[in-house]
Amino acid sequence: MPQPLSARDTIRVNDLLLTVPLLTGAVWPKPLGQAALQPVLVSLSIPHDISSTASTDDLSHTINYSLLCSLLRDSLNDKTPPLETLEALAVRIFDVLFSRLGSDPVVGQAHLKVVQSRAPLNCKAVGVESVAASSSGSSWTADYVKHLCEDLECSTIIGVNTCEREERQNVRVNISIERWDSVVQRHNWVDFRFLTRTLHEKIGRSSYLTLEALASYIAEVTLRHLRVASSDLSQAIPFVTVKAAKPSAIVFASSSEIEIRRTYSDYPEAFARERKIEDYTVDITHTAALALGSNLGDRFYNIELALRLLEASRTVLGSDANVAVVNTSFLYESAPMYVTDQPSFINCACMIETNLTPSKLLEFLKAIETTVGRVPSIRNGPRAVDLDIILYDNTVIDTRQSPRKELDDLEGELVVPHPRLAEREFVLRPLNDMIPDAVHPLLHKTVSALLAALEVLSETAPMCKVVPFPICPLPVDYVFPHPSVDAVPPTLTYWTYPSASGQTRRKTRASSPWRTRVMATLNTTPDSFSDGAAHNTLPAALEYAQSAVDAGTGILDVGGYSTRPGAAFITPEEEISRVGPCIAAIRTAHPQLPISIDTFRPDVARAAISAGANCINDVYAFTGQESYPFPEALQTEDASRTCMSEMKKAAREFAVPVVLMHSRGDAGTNKDYDAYGYAGPSQTVLEGVRVELGAKVDLIVKGRGGVRRWFVIVDPGVGFSKTLDGNLEVLRDAAAITADVYVGSGNRQRNALAGYPQLIGASRKSFLGVILEQATGRKKEPKERGWATAAAGDGRTFPPDHLRNRSSHDGTRQIISFKSIHRTRTLLAESNVGHA
Repeated sequence: MPQPLSARDTIRVNDLLLTVPLLTGAVWPKPLGQAALQPVLVSLSIPHDISSTASTDDLSHTINYSLLCSLLRDSLNDKTPPLETLEALAVRIFDVLFSRLGSDPVVGQAHLKVVQSRAPLNCKAVGVESVAASSSGSSWTADYVKHLCEDLECSTIIGVNTCEREERQNVRVNISIERWDSVVQRHNWVDFRFLTRTLHEKIGRSSYLTLEALASYIAEVTLRHLRVASSDLSQAIPFVTVKAAKPSAIVFASSSEIEIRRTYSDYPEAFARERKIEDYTVDITHTAALALGSNLGDRFYNIELALRLLEASRTVLGSDANVAVVNTSFLYESAPMYVTDQPSFINCACMIETNLTPSKLLEFLKAIETTVGRVPSIRNGPRAVDLDIILYDNTVIDTRQSPRKELDDLEGELVVPHPRLAEREFVLRPLNDMIPDAVHPLLHKTVSALLAALEVLSETAPMCKVVPFPICPLPVDYVFPHPSVDAVPPTLTYWTYPSASGQTRRKTRASSPWRTRVMATLNTTPDSFSDGAAHNTLPAALEYAQSAVDAGTGILDVGGYSTRPGAAFITPEEEISRVGPCIAAIRTAHPQLPISIDTFRPDVARAAISAGANCINDVYAFTGQESYPFPEALQTEDASRTCMSEMKKAAREFAVPVVLMHSRGDAGTNKDYDAYGYAGPSQTVLEGVRVELGAKVDLIVKGRGGVRRWFVIVDPGVGFSKTLDGNLEVLRDAAAITADVYVGSGNRQRNALAGYPQLIGASRKSFLGVILEQATGRKKEPKERGWATAAAGDGRTFPPDHLRNRSSHDGTRQIISFKSIHRTRTLLAESNVGHA
């Protein structure tokens, strides 16, 4: 603080008690416009040369502080018209002081401190200090103002010791805000009630190890409040001093304490927006997280259309605009929040890279909402689509002119991060799919920590992940009214399955739609290991499809190229000739049946989708036959790179689900997983699948042109490049493949397959024949392995902790593929397929 008084002598009045009506007074707020009488302590310091008074002992040569107190009491009492704030009170005191005493040439300067002793809740006192001077007459100027918040008491988690992490303790905070500017200027006024409430809430939600970090966080939050309250960026820069003390830290001391002094320049990343937000340059790429939701009409269509319009930014906004979706979350169905009498929502999130400013991006998103079909509705009511900016780089943006504006009434405003982010599972869970370790720039907690701390009421309906299937081919009379993007197909149906922890945190409703679905496999090849040429004629295929539908099959998989070791090569044209007519006939006979095309060739996939397939099942996970070892093959093989690029384009264009299987080239080779021995003797194959298939899935989902995460189903590849023991390892602990764990031996990373639904394809595989031969002493042909297939797909072949809801298998195996349509609970007790 500057030295305010010019003389070496000072006359003071300390803590003069006044009763003043304040519009911002009272511990508990009054209705808007109603004043509350408040006890206020006024302290004055006036520089004055006392030498004459000292030598003469004559009171007339000095300032009579008794008369001064009477003057202030007469001018400021309970009859005084209400004053807006403490700052207004300070201005009033300076007016009184200099108008009555300013004629005395010895009174030219004063230092004033005004303290509201009955402060807003949770703190001891708030106050204002200022220094003013008068050269002559009653006019005066002030060039320094300081705001005080004394002894703000907060309960929080703070400390490095284990015991300190288990229980909240009290923290005492003192804050001062200094500006070299006038107390008269309203942009310098501080809303103490809003500031103390904000600090109390944010400190209470924090969880720092050190006082140093907590004090720095408090200073940043205070500076951000000041930035929001003063929209004029040219005003005097404030300096914030924070004292943070832990009274319980040291047994033989009253407290431990940290004191820091900070301003905007001490937080260059957080306050990069010292410019107006419109001043962001268009040649810089920013990363933003967007949330999307829909609960009217075809919800999946609405979200896909919104994303395609988003990616068409250059067509809509001009060639200089750039918006690219680089990652997506899973898709969720969730019960409506706030306004509950409306349909369920489909929610997701995406990460984008863009050169648009936050304001321009918001404008673009609102235009997309209108294009998709959103119309004005009640707050938090139904909408065709809703797009929100959740994060933008690591910046904090708040365009509200008044911090008191309701959080639910942000129409036309931009607040980033969204102020209700921490209470919304339908936003946090999708963000956690993509950026679990991202730190909230205000709460200073990771997304995963915020999600873990979110309390979900037991009666709240669980969030479900969903996989939508489109109508393929498009109806002949289908009209798509948006020529700037590829046509979005309407939705045929969708499957639901549990979110990662939905069943562990709350009860599953009896009417839950979560269940294991059965995939029937139809081979149109003459050399299939499973059934030879049994169904490679159209009548036989249609008969098989009818029996599958009658048995309750969830999806029919059609293949035209055998992947058994030594299978004969066929051209793409021949493969198309086998599967195309078959799929078209089945689609005509069963318009509601999901159909997948079992192929690794992009042109076959396109032809099959055009015939009626609405899912791609690829045993090489978009990388082609020559993609092992991976990723080396993808770097050297043009065919592998081309295959991945074309398969991604097909999946995105038609918006179809994709099954991505783990394989290592020829199914009968490359069975050595010793490189993953670090995971333990019973986890080597599981770890190999997580690492190898996870790397492919990341390439397919992430980056520009990626497949939406919610369309991906993973298949650990039972029977492909695995020994008998390796196949059993996968069957016994399949849930571990998609568990949210860390993988790798050195630089361990989050499992890229975490949360994905699985397909387990044990259909008549040769390892089942080996098990049966060991048990019976007789070799079993593929057509004799139906019961073994059913046993391998039965819930009881998995560990007991996955059997609480036997219909969902813990949500990690959404599809069990087997040739036999009839299911059985028979276990091969003699076969080692039982419990791990």
